[in-house]
Amino acid sequence: MSDVALHAESYGSLLLAAEVPCLIVQWHGFANSQQFRALMDQSLQRFDAEAQRTWPLGWLMDARQMSAIVPADQIWLETDWNARAYAAGIRHISIVTAENIFGRIATQVYIANTVAQSHYVLEPMAFASLDDAKRWLRQGLG
Repeated sequence: MSDVALHAESYGSLLLAAEVPCLIVQWHGFANSQQFRALMDQSLQRFDAEAQRTWPLGWLMDARQMSAIVPADQIWLETDWNARAYAAGIRHISIVTAENIFGRIATQVYIANTVAQSHYVLEPMAFASLDDAKRWLRQGLG
């Protein structure tokens, strides 16, 4: 089953993978801070809307084409976005690892910082392929 496009920008897209089921944030390259935060916020809005119809619902970030995330956005993810994701019902975050070193470092920092915090439990896990990321998420939702 192919993923359904819900929203697309030059720097990223939101997709729905009904077979998992999960919302996918797929990065196409570098996103400036405003673009990055807007797409991440929109992913939570879409997650909320889809969760009304489909539960449980997972969240996956396809970071294969993602580039660097600036430090201020890393902090925003940890202190703002993660708390709202948890409140929305997200517990497992499946991440397809970036192909470039800048994206890999960004996702590694995100995972380490998310695991280290103690305010809520989000379980981020990185994978080399989209299929593996979907498989892990499907098992976590089951």
